[in-house]
Amino acid sequence: MQEQIMRKLFLGFIHIHILHHSKKEPFYGLWMIDELKEHGYDISAGTLYPILHNLEKSGVLKVNNRNVDGKIRKYYSITPMGEEVLIEARRKAYELFKEIKE
Repeated sequence: MQEQIMRKLFLGFIHIHILHHSKKEPFYGLWMIDELKEHGYDISAGTLYPILHNLEKSGVLKVNNRNVDGKIRKYYSITPMGEEVLIEARRKAYELFKEIKE
């Protein structure tokens, strides 16, 4: 039960993390899985790709296909609307963290 609750809480952080990196430079899914692991998030492709597709569908990410060694790889980058969402998410997260820190 506790694991499910923590997972739900961290999904929001993961969304912000994705938007943060998509603003820095385009990324592909496996890279993001590795990046999240560096921060303690053990996320599978089966969890990440639906998140990326939903963010794309919502208009905050866009996808560009690139040919890498003869294979098509999807690279995700932020949209102007995504940048606005990221600014607001950062502001709200900062306010929340200031309030709840010990």
